[in-house]
This record gives sequence, C-alpha cells and structure tokens, in this order.
Amino acid sequence: MGFSLTGTHLIFFISAVIIAGIVSGVFIAVTMNVTTSLSDRGDRVQEQLDTDFTIINDPVNIPKPGDYYIFYMKNIGGKKLSTTNETFQVFIDGDIIAIEKYYFEDNTVSMSNVTELYINTILEAGDHTLRVVGPLAVNNEFNFII
Repeated sequence: MGFSLTGTHLIFFISAVIIAGIVSGVFIAVTMNVTTSLSDRGDRVQEQLDTDFTIINDPVNIPKPGDYYIFYMKNIGGKKLSTTNETFQVFIDGDIIAIEKYYFEDNTVSMSNVTELYINTILEAGDHTLRVVGPLAVNNEFNFII
C-alpha cells in the first residue's frame, strides 16, 4: 500500500532537521563574518588611538631662528611614533608643504615625549592654520598668528 502515517512523519522530521541544520549553518557563517568585521574595526580604532599627537606651541609666539619656523609636536598616543617625511604630511593654510621644506628633530618619538617640527616657508603676518597628517590619517590642526 504505501507509507503509513509514521513513515510520512519520519520524512517530515528528517527534512525539518536538515533544513534547521542549513539555516543554523548560515546563521553561524553570518555571525562569524560580523564578529570578524567588528574585531578588525576595533583593532583599527585601537591603532588610531595609539597613534595620536598634538601641536603644543604658544599660538602667538612661534619661534623662527633663521629660515625655519619651529613647532613642538607631542606624542599623546599609546605607542612610539615614527616621525619622518614619509610618515607625515604638513599643510599650512591648506597648501601642502614640499617634503624637502620640513623635517623633524627626531626620527621617532616615544609616548609623552616632544619633538620639534622645522618648516622652511614664508608666511605673511596674520592668522594661519597648520595641519599635520600622520600615520593612519590621524591629523591635528593648530591655529597660530605671525
């Protein structure tokens, strides 16, 4: 004759178990993907927090012995900063300063230490903005008066 009621129930039960396994596999894959993505993003944010600096000059008294303006940059991040022309870009009033026109006193700056940034440029009297962009696009703006 055919399947009995028990046979039909058995087929439906096996089908339901297979479908539940497939759905749970998809949910596990999606959950793992989201977890990995959040972990990677958290690592990038942590690295950006560890890579932080600020300019600590007096905005109305910028030292200029000779041809260079001197700006004091303090490492306020959680790790040592590599301060070279390859890791930092400098802008004054929105204009990029050529790599050969600036340099740092030190090649690396430990946590909580200060280095000097020497910039060889001509500035007219008035208000100016210095923007220093470092690793991981971490940047700091400093407004000053000449």
